[in-house]
Amino acid sequence: MPADIVAAVREELLRNADGATSDGARRFFREEIACYGVKTPVVREIAGRYFRVAKPEGKAVVFTLCEELFRSGFMEEAFVASDWAYRIRGSYEPGDFAVFEAWISRYVDNWAKCDTLCNHTVGSFIERFPEHLSGLKRWTGSENRWMRRASAVTLVLPARKGLFLDDVLDIAGLLLHDPDDLVQKGYGWLLKEASKSHPDEIFRFVMERRRDMPRTALRYAIEKMPAGWKRQAMER
Repeated sequence: MPADIVAAVREELLRNADGATSDGARRFFREEIACYGVKTPVVREIAGRYFRVAKPEGKAVVFTLCEELFRSGFMEEAFVASDWAYRIRGSYEPGDFAVFEAWISRYVDNWAKCDTLCNHTVGSFIERFPEHLSGLKRWTGSENRWMRRASAVTLVLPARKGLFLDDVLDIAGLLLHDPDDLVQKGYGWLLKEASKSHPDEIFRFVMERRRDMPRTALRYAIEKMPAGWKRQAMER
């Protein structure tokens, strides 16, 4: 039964594949990507429909199916897997952090896979089990660029709610000098979201580090700040 679910998802994706969509998707990435060429709303509809089939099998089976989908390397299958992993969030347990960490390490190979998995799935997990914030901080020292980006983008949605300010600042500080522009964009994005609830604290953080912060991260971080603050932050 579980193998049949994955096979059915793949048949649906193939049936809805479009060459123009595939060509367009590839222009968004520097890396080579594997994709069917299925529009995002269609992928979401397929994910939702087959999750209703997978859910009664329980979390362990759903996670096994997610692993199989991630393993293929196809963008759309990774998006289905991330969707399912998020939908089962009511069943998360502390030990699931190791599962998510392994998925990022083994299967994430571009920013879209990273953000899709981390924003919702891993972010929701951290809100429920904040004791694993230390794990995110450990990721900042990884040789894997996607693990480092994941350490920041996992907290984007919690930060938008005003949560975990001290940890947001810790992670941004740990990533401050990261040479990878996609990691810089990740922690800059995190600071931008945190600034909506904590503008003074984020502005202070940026001002104290503006001469050391890469321009890419700085521009992201101050995007939603008042014009006067932006001018001050951009002064070197």
